[in-house]
Amino acid sequence: MLSCTKSEKPVISFYYWKTIFKFSKIEKEVLDENKVQKLYVRYFDIGLHPESNFPIPVSPVRFLENPKEYTIVPVVFIQNKVMLQPHLDVNDLAQKTFDFIEQINSKNQISCQEIQIDCDWTLKSKKNYLKFIEVFKKLSKKKLSATIRLHQVKYFKKTKIPNVDSGVLMYYNMGSIAPDSLNSIYDKKVAERYLKSLKRYPLHLDFAFPIYSWGVHIRNNKVIGLRSKMNSVALEKDSNFEKTSSIFFRVKKANYKNGVFYEENDLLKIEEIKAEDLKEMAEDLQDNLVEKPNEIIFYDLDEFNLNNYEKNIFEQVISCF
Repeated sequence: MLSCTKSEKPVISFYYWKTIFKFSKIEKEVLDENKVQKLYVRYFDIGLHPESNFPIPVSPVRFLENPKEYTIVPVVFIQNKVMLQPHLDVNDLAQKTFDFIEQINSKNQISCQEIQIDCDWTLKSKKNYLKFIEVFKKLSKKKLSATIRLHQVKYFKKTKIPNVDSGVLMYYNMGSIAPDSLNSIYDKKVAERYLKSLKRYPLHLDFAFPIYSWGVHIRNNKVIGLRSKMNSVALEKDSNFEKTSSIFFRVKKANYKNGVFYEENDLLKIEEIKAEDLKEMAEDLQDNLVEKPNEIIFYDLDEFNLNNYEKNIFEQVISCF
């Protein structure tokens, strides 16, 4: 408990991961109540064209309101398969990525001082990825941050460290999506395998915490899909589903829900993050730090997610650092 009484707490920020930028009333209230000044906005993904295998932007964001009262950090998610291309023109990709960010900024009268690159690079893609970061940093002449996964912290001598100003440790998506009873979003036992490595990691890290939930759709003991924006509360109210354990729901009769067809006896495993999980994450991280984070970024700002927590949860989490 002593670790939860220190001053100079990290600031609260959010990822904004929807393709249409417009706040609901509840989203705006949460931003105001938590004195949020910075938003990490997903501008677009980069994937591969299905025929040519050339990198292309996917689902760029559209601003329906001006975010002028916030510091905006554009985030670009690059699929690892892009970086795995053996003949990837890294210089061209970096230039086009920066140009498209600038185009979105110009159209929406946004001035940004930082850009974040989100990519779960691997040993096979690290050469292209690290080069991309170098080229992009010179082009943009802005502060550059990158998302970092737990395995990249523990094995940084092999995976290397991108030449960025800071990293954001994504403290979620820790396990594989499976029909078992484990939570793939957060598992304390899995996290503990990596925590001690934080003290050896030479890059400054801020932390991203999950506040989303989803359903793992299982048929005949096989995962057939992930169903976003789904939680236990909604399923408990639906007479087509029967709760068989704390996390599993059985389909009582075939039905459509949110455009998805469920056969009788299909299972939904609900993976969600409770308030106690968030506080546990903060306390475990605090116990293994050399340097405190400047900010905690919650993923992601969405009314569906926010409705699952009491109003002061974000303050409770940052008070543990």
